[in-house]
This record gives sequence, C-alpha cells and structure tokens, in this order.
Amino acid sequence: MSSACARHILVASEDECNKLKSEIEAGTDFAEAAKKFSKCPSGADGGDLGEFRPGQMVPEFDTVVFKEEVGKVHGPVKTQFGYHLIEITSRT
Repeated sequence: MSSACARHILVASEDECNKLKSEIEAGTDFAEAAKKFSKCPSGADGGDLGEFRPGQMVPEFDTVVFKEEVGKVHGPVKTQFGYHLIEITSRT
C-alpha cells in the first residue's frame, strides 16, 4: 500500500492561501510560513504531517497527496477545515 509524507499550511480564506503560495514560490520558506500563518497545530512543526496512508486524511487532501507531483506546492485545496497549501515531500 502506498504512503506519503507531506506538510501543509491551513488558513481561513482562499485569498490568504493564494497570497502565501505566491510568497513561497518567490522564495519564502514553506516551514517558516507554516509556523507563522497556519491555523493547524502542525504549523508549530513547519506544517509537517509525517507519514500517512490513503484514507487517513480528508478526501480532498488525499486526492492531491496521492495523485499530484512530489516536491511542488499545491493549492489552494478547500476542505471542511479551510484552505490548504500542500507540499508532498515523498511518496512510495
């Protein structure tokens, strides 16, 4: 069964998510942005979610993590929790 490691930033609005994505693409460190802006407790760890398997996260999150390009920042991804930027750090 496949597994992945990812980190994310959770914010309240799509606009905020897009602004952060632009800043990260311009060179802002993902982990530092997560520590500063993420509403998820994982923000304290730079947004690191560790390793997980399909079905352990909400479906919208799983779709990105298990289908999209590794090493790239994806989003905004809307879930019941808000808007996410997701960086897939590895997948097996």
